Amino acid sequence: MRIVLLGAPGAGKGTQAKKLIEKYGMPQISTGDLLRAAVSAGTALGKEAKSYMDKGELVPDSVVLGMVEERLKQDDCKKGYILDGFPRNTAQAEALDKMLAALNMSLTGAVSVDVPFEDLMKRLTGRRTCKACGQMYNIYFSAPKKEGACDKCSGELYQRDDDKEATIKKRLEVYTAQTEPLMGYYKNKGIVNSVAGTGSIDEIFSKVCAILEGK
Repeated sequence: MRIVLLGAPGAGKGTQAKKLIEKYGMPQISTGDLLRAAVSAGTALGKEAKSYMDKGELVPDSVVLGMVEERLKQDDCKKGYILDGFPRNTAQAEALDKMLAALNMSLTGAVSVDVPFEDLMKRLTGRRTCKACGQMYNIYFSAPKKEGACDKCSGELYQRDDDKEATIKKRLEVYTAQTEPLMGYYKNKGIVNSVAGTGSIDEIFSKVCAILEGK
């Protein structure tokens, strides 16, 4: 089982990835985690990535692909893997396919966790974090008992800058613009399936598993 997990920010694909790891025992490969680990370890690719990050530039696809390739060559990927957060666009998907074909580890499926735009906005803009203990809330779905105060320590709740409406809207628009062609790319290959990302976590997970197991 070698899959790529797709979903907008706030769609809950990270949660689903964790449950897939527990059920099927295959590793989740997050390019964000790979970048942080490579930079921290000071590997050759990590140093190259850091040189771009220090200038505020995006890390080139070739560097990210190199990190993914190194990770896929590890023993725990032999029985499968979950790619999370990569590819983000068609160009990356094409480059990834070439690399995977050379490793004889081509994708067996792509699963998209789909959530309506309005729900994503509420999930992301509704987030509030306690300044004192870091506890998180959502004013729409899991509000604190007292507005603006943490249930655990009575600390002040605040909204992070990257959770503000204008920022979230821009992130979602960029994701949609990049991902719609990507969905078409995987549809043409006959390996993409969509799952409604609304309902309970377990309900969504059951639908994801049914797709992966061909039920």
